[in-house]
Amino acid sequence: MARFAGPARLMIVSDLDHTMVDHHDPENLSLLRFNALWESNYRQDSLLVFSTGRSPTLYKELRKEKPLLTPDITILSVGTEITYGERMVSDSGWEKFLDEKWNRDIVVEESSKFPELSFQLLELLTLVQSETEQRPHKVSFYVQKEKAEVLMKSLKETLTNRGLDVKIIYSGGIDLDILPQGGGKGQALAYLLKKFKEDGKLPLNTLACGDSGNDAELFSIPEVHGVMVSNAQEELLKWHAENAKDNPKIIHASERCASGIIEAIGHFGLGPNISPRDVEDLSTFKLDNFNPGHELVLFYLLYERWHREEVEQSATTIEIMKKITSHNGVLIHPSGVERPLHECIDAFSACYGDKKGKQFRVWLDRVSSTQIHPDAWLVKFDKWEMSGLLLLALCNKL
Repeated sequence: MARFAGPARLMIVSDLDHTMVDHHDPENLSLLRFNALWESNYRQDSLLVFSTGRSPTLYKELRKEKPLLTPDITILSVGTEITYGERMVSDSGWEKFLDEKWNRDIVVEESSKFPELSFQLLELLTLVQSETEQRPHKVSFYVQKEKAEVLMKSLKETLTNRGLDVKIIYSGGIDLDILPQGGGKGQALAYLLKKFKEDGKLPLNTLACGDSGNDAELFSIPEVHGVMVSNAQEELLKWHAENAKDNPKIIHASERCASGIIEAIGHFGLGPNISPRDVEDLSTFKLDNFNPGHELVLFYLLYERWHREEVEQSATTIEIMKKITSHNGVLIHPSGVERPLHECIDAFSACYGDKKGKQFRVWLDRVSSTQIHPDAWLVKFDKWEMSGLLLLALCNKL
């Protein structure tokens, strides 16, 4: 459940849509700022958890569209599914727990009796959500905002009378989800924290991040810091005003989406919160202790700026790139081809400014390092490049 032996220095648990991902930011700059900060400062000893209302299918679609990092844990379908690692291995214990007092067939049967929850597929606001979003422990609909409150009360009474113990969550001004009472994003987080505690690996700090009603539970977990991003929706702000306005562990950020998460890291003093992307002169941006991941992120940011013609075309810039890396460094391409790293840097001269004016961005994912000699490190990473809507990935070793 963790990549290292001890407790995580920080665990970030973040919603995706309109929290980690800003769908109004076509260049994904806030997300890329977070990515650079995470891979530079946190990947080696902290845990990243995505907590989303999306099903596995829609989550994977989002990963193809946006420059998302690979999380250690993924909480899906409004907290009714928990998976681990890149392979997304399911937590069968969580699934078994949710089975108590839950019968999906009864939920579907009773819901079909409400015309506002029609399964007709031609209307926009009164239809069941797409087939991929109907999960073993989640039945979901689109509902008009003005009808939601009455519907939720009636549905709850009806299903309780059938012997079920359910939770009904309304979020985003449109999404209505019916779950087992034990499900939900907050309950899934509590379950994870309990498992970590039992293993003696309770994270030193946890930061929950959200923007909508289905994120409210995340902020109800004791000892967890919380940030509502500046673009948080009405239902979450209302919940906060009614339940947690005097809680100093929960803030309403002044920044949108992932930038609000970075803001919260600094506000709560959870660790470094200066993203390498915000540093103009990367040659002066050093950590107190050497960190290969930090150096690698700086190198590829220079690489991006070189292509975009955002740094000076000079021998000095090339020397800065070489200074960041070892003169004995070797780049191992996914094909197995090895080339001296400084030889690769010398070849950059021919591509200066070739991405000027384009939506070209570079980011790293899954950076890991192992010291193999007093002055040598083996660093593995995925390098992604984005040009417009096209994502390209390379897995490299240094």
